[in-house]
Amino acid sequence: QVQLLESGGGLVQAGDSLRLSCVASGLTFSMYNMGWFRQAPGKEREFVAAISWSRNSTYYTDSVKGRFTISRDNAKNTVYLQMNSLKPEDTAIYYCASTRANSVYYTAPTMYNYWGQGTQVTVSS
Repeated sequence: QVQLLESGGGLVQAGDSLRLSCVASGLTFSMYNMGWFRQAPGKEREFVAAISWSRNSTYYTDSVKGRFTISRDNAKNTVYLQMNSLKPEDTAIYYCASTRANSVYYTAPTMYNYWGQGTQVTVSS
């Protein structure tokens, strides 16, 4: 049974930082590209960042470039999202997801097969 478990969310002020973690089990983690998505109230789930299984490739949505960094530790079956200079518009539930797609440039949620339950990030102004 595949499980993705996110943690690290919380309530912070604008300009603060958070690091999200996602621990995977039940799958060969090193064979999957991993992604982070987010969903704000009343909005569709949107792509945030992705990293290849080899860590050689990463991709970010424009709104987080230069502020967020995705990384992974295959020995720990964990993917991270370091979020700096947070803004109120970053407020959302953040989800990690896995994909067997061979590119980090696939941003549609339908390209990802396993999902975590999400962790809430709230940024106050």
